[in-house]
Amino acid sequence: MEFHVHLRGARPDLHTIEGALLDADPAALVDLDATGERLRVAGTFTAVELGVLLRHAGHPVTPEQVEQLPSICCGGCSG
Repeated sequence: MEFHVHLRGARPDLHTIEGALLDADPAALVDLDATGERLRVAGTFTAVELGVLLRHAGHPVTPEQVEQLPSICCGGCSG
């Protein structure tokens, strides 16, 4: 799934977040948009699981900050 996490306050430590996400999904991707106000995340976890992972990485978020994007998966790579 793909998510946008709307940030509040200080910029997150992407290295720490990436480590936490990769422990949960070795193919996860994370980056910060150009404004620095939105974390873009892709991985095989739910919005709730993403919130837990971010909290464990030292960046707690509320459920309202996590936006799950509609799937753009064509199904081609998973059979």
